[in-house]
Amino acid sequence: MRIRFIRSLLVAGGLLLASTASFAQVGVAVAIAPPELPVYEQPVCPGDGYIWTPGYWAWDGDYYWVPGTWVMAPEPGYLWTPGYWGWGGNGFFFNDGYWGLSVGFYGGIDYGFGYFGNGYEGGRWENGHFFYNTAMNRIDGNAIHNVYNTKGNENVNRVSYNGGTGGINARATAQEEAAARDKRSGPVSAQTQHAYAAHNNPQQRFSANRGAPPVTATARPNLAAHPNDLPPVDRPASPKTGNAKLDQKYQKEQAKTVAKQNQDRQKLQQKQDSEHRQLAKQNAAPERMQQVERQHQQQTQQMNQGHTQQMQQMQQRQSSGGGSRGGGRR
Repeated sequence: MRIRFIRSLLVAGGLLLASTASFAQVGVAVAIAPPELPVYEQPVCPGDGYIWTPGYWAWDGDYYWVPGTWVMAPEPGYLWTPGYWGWGGNGFFFNDGYWGLSVGFYGGIDYGFGYFGNGYEGGRWENGHFFYNTAMNRIDGNAIHNVYNTKGNENVNRVSYNGGTGGINARATAQEEAAARDKRSGPVSAQTQHAYAAHNNPQQRFSANRGAPPVTATARPNLAAHPNDLPPVDRPASPKTGNAKLDQKYQKEQAKTVAKQNQDRQKLQQKQDSEHRQLAKQNAAPERMQQVERQHQQQTQQMNQGHTQQMQQMQQRQSSGGGSRGGGRR
């Protein structure tokens, strides 16, 4: 079954557009409109519980394509609201995507595969299980049985931004505005790593592919195999307590934690580099090299998961006024 897909958006943007809802509001104005959405096939869903997240054009001085991919929802009942580019009066800004209990506003952009500009028609949650609409998604019926088939109305519009000259003319509904204010969370670590992998691939850049990226979609997110492949450690915003000394204490705790995590990355990278050199001296077989690479990816992901949990715990302590206990300890 061939399923058409189109789409574009992200990374270096995120300012709130007038009368629209978004998860993040930090970014830079981009003078050049994002390219049209590519047309491509969606990979077969890799397993039960994965939800499709559309690809997008990201920006860091040049547009580059972050492939669409299947991602495990962070919690049962959560759906993905794609990010979108929008005209902000003096340039294009990116509004970050988010996970939530309902799908919010994503600029009216037709990303395909159930994301046709308003809501999501690709599937739904029922009693803790996700049911896939096979009219919108490529599903292996031998592996996944929680399915249904309902046709949808697709606009077939490759425009990748809201507002401005030539942009999609759409505004958030009251229901979509409410979705942005409801319980929600940002992209999971797998999505962040996936985007960073695209950022590091020169062939994904518009300047190299002229709007036809070589990798348009993947069955699973591209995860880092080594610490050097991970995005930089993101220091969370420190809570503002109104107490200058307490705020300074929280900032120092965060700085200490970030430094410790960077040190952990360096140590693991050095260890893995040493193992690579030993394998090269031994002229190891390709099978052995692949086995070690899988081990390195597991090590890297375990470390990253621990660091993520550590940051979350620190934020919870600071938000509740628990203060600092042990700073950067793991």
